[in-house]
Amino acid sequence: MSFDLKLHAYRLLMDEPFFAALSRKIEKRACTAIPTAGVRVDPDTAQFEMIYNPDFFASLPEEHVRGVLKHEFYHLIFDHVTSRRPDGINPKVWNICADLAINSHIADELPEMACVPGRGPFEELPLHKSAEWYLANFPERPEDDSDDSESGEGEPGDGDDGGEGGNGQPSAENPGSFDDHSGWSESGDTPAQEAANQMAKERLKQSMKAAAQEASQSAKGWGSVSADLKKEIIKRLETKVDWKKVLRYFIKTSQRAARRSSVKRINKRYAYIHPGKKTLRQAKIAIAIDQSGSVSDQMLEQFFGELNKLAKLAEFTVVPFDTEVPEDKVYVWKKGQSKPTERVSCGGTCFDAPTDYVNKHSFDGVIILTDMEAPKPKRCKAQRMWMTDQRGASRPYFKTNERVIAID
Repeated sequence: MSFDLKLHAYRLLMDEPFFAALSRKIEKRACTAIPTAGVRVDPDTAQFEMIYNPDFFASLPEEHVRGVLKHEFYHLIFDHVTSRRPDGINPKVWNICADLAINSHIADELPEMACVPGRGPFEELPLHKSAEWYLANFPERPEDDSDDSESGEGEPGDGDDGGEGGNGQPSAENPGSFDDHSGWSESGDTPAQEAANQMAKERLKQSMKAAAQEASQSAKGWGSVSADLKKEIIKRLETKVDWKKVLRYFIKTSQRAARRSSVKRINKRYAYIHPGKKTLRQAKIAIAIDQSGSVSDQMLEQFFGELNKLAKLAEFTVVPFDTEVPEDKVYVWKKGQSKPTERVSCGGTCFDAPTDYVNKHSFDGVIILTDMEAPKPKRCKAQRMWMTDQRGASRPYFKTNERVIAID
């Protein structure tokens, strides 16, 4: 194992700021049990890792080493590792389609064994399409009907990755995915593995955001990443609102519920040794809606549209405000109710107003729906979260360490 991956990672730093910044966040492990290279989620650490065969890398010229590294990073960027393949699809075919989508952008940097649109058996396929498009237009071949599949278990390389010759690598006559995909998500993943996958995805998103910021500030910019790919990557980093996750997050982290022992509940850690715990109440959540003049009717409609989704899941208290909170307009939005968009005021904006109201009435958490166009408010006793549109999230009037989510 004389191959020095760190040296090539350093050279990547010189020319590819985005990939170099992302590379620093990915664990790398040499392993001769895998014929080429592959990425997966380590179930013990819930982190993405790249496993590579140093002999394979040592056999490649420098430009191909760089291409293979970028290929593996693109698998992470495009979420190929943790997304389940379409139902009923031969894993060999899906793996090749995922590679075709990536290799369209780095065709000149890869070994001849790589699957590339417009080359070899895929010469009829155009460049720069998605994996789903290549799947829908995949050329028919006799071996596509085989029953071979990846195990998805054990050490990477244990599964047959499709289209490989006797040496474990694809050939021109029988092309396949040149890297290992055996650590990718499968329908039979355990709950623990699925949880690890989700944690790894969230951590990767943060790493990608930092890499994008670093690349934007670099003199070399995003390096070889095309303008279209840059837009797609940035779009993938945009936070999508999922009210179920928001509500679950608040109930779990904001709740200050009283608990008492109960012999009727089994203690999950010390079953039949200690009694379980019974929760006496749920979190008390406020939704503060900015109805100032700077919030357009369209944005207000968007807020109420999201609240109607949230009302299917739970009950909450609506607190309208501009420079003050009209307490006679505060109401409880019952679970299952649907309400039309309503504007009760149209003044300026002061975030101290809903904060004072929440502090006074001892809420456990508050979500503020606003355009972020006002000075930073005072400290809130309850946990506070901000929801705004894409512009408000990218260009807020003030900086905050509290969570800010952009409504799509």
